[in-house]
Amino acid sequence: MGPVRRGHLRVAMSLVPINPSDLLPITGAYAHRTSLPSFAGYEGVGRVVEASPELADFVGKRVLPLRGEGTWQTVVDCDSAHAVPVPDEVPDDVACRAYINPLTALAMLDRWPVQGRTVMLSGAGSNCAEYLGCWAYERGAEKVFGVYRSESRVQRMKAFGIQPIPMGDSKRILDLAVHTDVTFDALGGRLASAILGKMRAGTNFVGYGLLTGQSVIPPANTKASLRRFHLRDETGDISPVAFTESFARIWPLLLKMKLPEARPWPAKDWQRAVLASSKPGSPKQLLDLASLAI
Repeated sequence: MGPVRRGHLRVAMSLVPINPSDLLPITGAYAHRTSLPSFAGYEGVGRVVEASPELADFVGKRVLPLRGEGTWQTVVDCDSAHAVPVPDEVPDDVACRAYINPLTALAMLDRWPVQGRTVMLSGAGSNCAEYLGCWAYERGAEKVFGVYRSESRVQRMKAFGIQPIPMGDSKRILDLAVHTDVTFDALGGRLASAILGKMRAGTNFVGYGLLTGQSVIPPANTKASLRRFHLRDETGDISPVAFTESFARIWPLLLKMKLPEARPWPAKDWQRAVLASSKPGSPKQLLDLASLAI
């Protein structure tokens, strides 16, 4: 691979999760932003095996090599400014998925406070929505409702105190939208647009995903504020210090939370793992990249 560039680390990857955002470039959905050849993967955990001389102390330590090359490869070169150290007490299966969903949830709750408020989550069976619901209660939310598509997620939602509402019960959803202060929407599409149209003046509808593939279109006379959230915009110019400080807040939250079940796959079985990740109710699929070194 050649020598490590100044200011960079070479990381041997251990575990990487399979997220919907990882699969979008693979399917061609981000063709306008994807330059080939490229590697998939936005997060994961590994151990530093080489470093430029001034960073020798990093060798042997676990890090999250973020905002650089795709993480779905056995070795990743990473700018040290974007390498997040992993505390010893955090296991690999927790560390590898500590970036996209947890940081998204934390950043949105920072920007749109929920203390004393009623919160609605769409796509509530997703990992990100679980973080939002659980941490919203920790920040003093009064009620959290979750609009779900798969019955397999209902018990986990109830365990976090999220009151589940099936996506097909549009009447109840829209009745509740009238009393909702903050909606975090991962779906987009017609139902999301209808929720936005029912919310009161002075409330916030935050769109952070389009799992339906359709945009949110504000109905006539919409009173709530429509906000957009994209993690890449949030972290685009964040300083290395602020980046590390965000994870100092995330680690204890993840360690005390019962995370969704995870299933590691040998990296050679990545196609089967990708298929498994699309099945409703399936555990979080992880790729064991260290298995390729055996």
